[in-house]
Amino acid sequence: MLHLRLITPADRTDEVVRLIDRTVGTTHLVVLPGAAREPEGDVVMCDVAREAGDELINRLRSLDLESCGAITAENIDLSLSERADRAERDAPGEPADAVLWEQLEEATHEESTLSITYVAFITLATMIAACGVVLDNAILIVGAMAVGPEFGPLAGICTAIVQRAPRLALRSAIALLVGFLVAMAVTVGFSWIMTEFGQFSEGKLEGDRPNTGFVYAPDAFSFVVAILAGVAGTLSLTSAKSGALVGVAISVTTVPAAANAAVALSFGDTKQTVGSAEQLLLNLAGIVVAGTLTLLTQKALWATQRPRLTKPEAS
Repeated sequence: MLHLRLITPADRTDEVVRLIDRTVGTTHLVVLPGAAREPEGDVVMCDVAREAGDELINRLRSLDLESCGAITAENIDLSLSERADRAERDAPGEPADAVLWEQLEEATHEESTLSITYVAFITLATMIAACGVVLDNAILIVGAMAVGPEFGPLAGICTAIVQRAPRLALRSAIALLVGFLVAMAVTVGFSWIMTEFGQFSEGKLEGDRPNTGFVYAPDAFSFVVAILAGVAGTLSLTSAKSGALVGVAISVTTVPAAANAAVALSFGDTKQTVGSAEQLLLNLAGIVVAGTLTLLTQKALWATQRPRLTKPEAS
């Protein structure tokens, strides 16, 4: 269930209440006349099944509440109520399958912001992966994959395409591009320093690497895995099952490929640099394609449920 808290101008409260009443899956309606001070107005609260949440929020937005009032939504972890149970049963579909598009846009907007923290994480992940590829250490590669934050901007691009949000698309693309460029540039310098201290060497990079040689040798499986990971990652975001994101992070070769490209570049190894760059681009493209198609499919499926979210007019 979701809990909605609305601030409505007094002259729109009745319309808001009627809209909530007519939406399937709503309950626990509370109206507090004149309770809001900034902005001034009434406070309306209700609980709504997650399956009906997106449609109700869209209907409330059509009343322009976001400019003259406010719409706030939060997840309810525990609700002991027979009315809440009935509301969940009445709403079509399953809660885990429901997509809250406004929540998704907000989450991907935050995750795709080019911040110092984001750049720090992707840079540290790339440096860890650089140690992994030189030492041919699979554990370091997996650790670097888990640390890398690049799925946020990728999800932002997918969401922006489906929701036709060019500003989010640009923001996500900038975060992705700048993040990887900075991370790779720093890793090139890191490689030079480690070489000076005798920890990295061209012989280690070009030697037999059974555990990490795949990062500069893209093939059909690279794209297939990226597609599957893109679907899984998108579903984990839209269903609020964020634990699956860890599995997604360690199944695609993005950060390790960037790291291998940077280390190879520091030694002037053109072959590995190009191969690693191809691996990186192949994985990024696969995730974006899969994520976008997954969101489009979810949007189309939930559109078929929309007519069932309105209660019939009382005779």
